Formats: sequence, structure tokens, C-alpha cells
Amino acid sequence: MPLRGRPAALLPLCLLCLQAALPLRGHRGRYAGDKVIRVVPESKRETQILRAAFNRLKVDLWQPSSPFHIVEGTVTDVRVPQNTSRSLLPYLQQADIAYTILISDLQKAIENQTGSRTYRNRRSLSEYNYEVYHSLEEIQGWMYHLNKTHSDLVHMFSVGKSYEGRPLLVLKLGKRSRPYKKAVWMDCGIHAREWIGPAFCQWFVKEALQMYQIDPAMRKMLTQLYFYVMPVFNVDGYHFSWTNDRFWRKTRSKNARFRCHGVDANRNWKVKWCDEGASFHPCDDTYCGPFPESEPEVKAVAHFLRKHRKQIKAYLSFHAYAQMLLYPYSYKYATIPNFSCVESAAYNAVNALQSAHGVRYRYGPASSTLYVSSGSSMDWAYKNGIPYAFAFELRDTGHFGFLLPETLIKPTCTETMLAVKNITLHLLKKCH
Repeated sequence: MPLRGRPAALLPLCLLCLQAALPLRGHRGRYAGDKVIRVVPESKRETQILRAAFNRLKVDLWQPSSPFHIVEGTVTDVRVPQNTSRSLLPYLQQADIAYTILISDLQKAIENQTGSRTYRNRRSLSEYNYEVYHSLEEIQGWMYHLNKTHSDLVHMFSVGKSYEGRPLLVLKLGKRSRPYKKAVWMDCGIHAREWIGPAFCQWFVKEALQMYQIDPAMRKMLTQLYFYVMPVFNVDGYHFSWTNDRFWRKTRSKNARFRCHGVDANRNWKVKWCDEGASFHPCDDTYCGPFPESEPEVKAVAHFLRKHRKQIKAYLSFHAYAQMLLYPYSYKYATIPNFSCVESAAYNAVNALQSAHGVRYRYGPASSTLYVSSGSSMDWAYKNGIPYAFAFELRDTGHFGFLLPETLIKPTCTETMLAVKNITLHLLKKCH
């Protein structure tokens, strides 16, 4: 239990001691002894103390993504390196701030998630295991395979190349039944460490292909619409999260002035760029980049969406974690013009999702439901004429966080599938 009643005047001195105790950050993904803790500030005083401490220590915030998003009464999950925890946890006790340890040894948790996983090249769609996480190479190999074996419903193409030269691959799903059809864009893995996102994009493609012949709703969707599915948006960062640092978030572009790599690909879009909720500092996880669309991944997708914006009627982006379904705006507190249609679609989607396993999702405008952030892909899509723009924050609410076990891939994907189908069928109806 946190200690009670210590003098608050000693806190600034203790914070200076914490800085001196910081470990070197070259651990290359080794998290032995690191902890994940949860704090819920109960007052403005506690909020200010946590913001100052976490901002100065440059700890890895899991939820929210920046110290400036820490507000009174909301959950804050943070990864604390082993050496830092020896000073930080007593500091929180001295500040009379309660905390809970969610994960006591992060390295062991990582090994439990991925240590026993094996993979072999699969020859058919039915043999591919959708209930494990897959590396970038495996996912892209799977995409090439589907392009060859399901040419009646699948067409693979690239929208460009990443900073490190990897192809930015997209699957176009749908029956070529007419020259022009409305379309839905779906992307996963904008943030590298959110592995459940790419797992869902793969699940969606699998379900679409397997259920096309036997599910009338799926047949209707693929006959009347095209789906552009990008399983891994941030290909360089996702690869890095497998090979070097499991909790990497950003892209992997280099900065000329700083040693820090990468830009937050969900703060790099040209919509209130680098305003509230984004950082100008290249070492921060919410770094907005040197200019809008500085990242080749963002620039390539933005170019494709601009080119096809008359066709694309829905933009769906999949993130983790929080169990939320968000819609514009992220960058301001305001009501979108087609609020009633979007709100109705969100309400029905979360109810459909809950019907699968009883999991509840919050829904609403991102700014008030989550926090204010600028330069997001969802806001950009909406501002560029795509009327239905949503961002999913998939399971869970923090017990596992980014280390969602593979045993939860199937239930997460099956319930999310119901929500996506519900939104898609909503598009085919007229809403005023």
C-alpha cells in the first residue's frame, strides 16, 4: 500500500533523484524486471505530479500515449524499467498516489506470448493459422498466396514503399460485378506494437473469402462493395517490433538532428497537424514529424485515398487497446455534420459486437471519449470527404494491454467482425 501523510515539499527533490536513477535506453527490447503499473489520478494535484514525473522520466506510456493526456479520473498505464521502478514506486507512495502492478516482469510476459509459437509455410487458406500472431514476412507471404489462389475475389497491389523500402501492400476484395462500386478502406497496424490489429485484418479477409458462398450478408457486401484491406500500415515499425523492440510504436524514419527514430503515423496527417495531443520532439512517441505526410507510408496511403475519395464511403482503422469505437473529431470538441447517421452506425455496431461475448465497447467522438489528438488518419479521412470514418480500439482494457494473448485473438476478431459487418451494411442503406 502507498505510504500516507509524507510532506509534499520533498517531492521535487525526489523527482531529481529519479532522473539520476534512469537506466540507459539501449536495451534493444530486453524488458527483464520491467513492470507495467496502473494509476488513476484522483485530483488535479495527483494529475500534475504524474504528468511532471512521467514527462521528465520519458517512461513508456501505454495508455494514454502522452503525459499531456493524463487527466483526473482516467486510467494511466505505464511501463516502468526495472531500475526506474526502484525509485518511482517509492516516489508514488511518498506522493500519496495509489498504483496497481498489472505486469510484474514484462520480459516473462513477452516470452509467454511468443516463446512457444512456431510457424511453417502454409499451402492453402484453410491451413493458415489465424489464431496466432504473424510476422511481417508471414503476412506478406500470405497476401501473395491469396492473390494467386483467390483471383476471382482478391487483387493485391502496392500503394508505395516504406522508409526502409518495403512494399505497402493492399488487398482489394470484392466481386467484379460492375465497373463502379462504392468501397470501404480498412487499415491495421499504424502503431507497430498493436499486434491484434493486423491479426484482425487477416481475420476479416479470411471470413470474407470463406463466407462468401454461404453467408448472404457477406455475399451482398462483396457484390455491392469493394474492400481495400491494408493488414500492416506501418511495415517497418511492425517488423522492428518483432526483431528488436516489442513495444515500438512509431515508423522507423531517421532524424537528421536527433538519434531518435520514427514518427507517430497517426499524428502525421494534414489535419490540424501537430496541434494539441501531438509532440514536436522527435524522441516522443507522439512525434508529429517534420511536416505533414513526411512519412512515405502516410503519404502513399493519403495519395491513394485522395485519388479514390469519391468511391470510398467508409474509413476503418484498427488500433489497441481500450475497447472503444471512435469517430470524428479527434482534434476538437465539435459535432460532425452527419452526426445522427454516424452515431446510429456506431451504436448498432457496438451492440452487435457485444452480442458475441458480452464485451462492452464505449463509443463516441474521439476527443471526448478518448482524448484530443491532432493529425489523425480518421479526422483526415473525414475531412477529405469520406462520410463514415471510425477508429476501433480493440481488446482489452489494460489487463494484458499490448500483450493480448493469442487465445484471445479468436474472440476479439469474431466480435469485431460483427461490428464491421454492421457498419458495412449500414452503408448500403440510405441515412439522412
